[in-house]
Amino acid sequence: MALIDELAEKLATDTMEAMRKYDDERLFMEVSNYIGTSSPSLQEAYITACRLHMAEQRGREFFERKLVELEKRAQAAAKTPDSGTGS
Repeated sequence: MALIDELAEKLATDTMEAMRKYDDERLFMEVSNYIGTSSPSLQEAYITACRLHMAEQRGREFFERKLVELEKRAQAAAKTPDSGTGS
């Protein structure tokens, strides 16, 4: 069922973009409810695609915060003299 996945992915991508642009966290549920009345199959594929997008976004935000934290630690370690060497 490649067509249903393609349609769901396109709609999910557009919805996620609109949610970010207009700061509307519930938009994907409204769209889901609307399309579910005419195609439960598309609704399920759409919800799955939305969840994947949201999980990826959360994961990316975590990863980026973690990189900043790791970079700060590395910079602090580089500034601190190594107390394990010497006499």
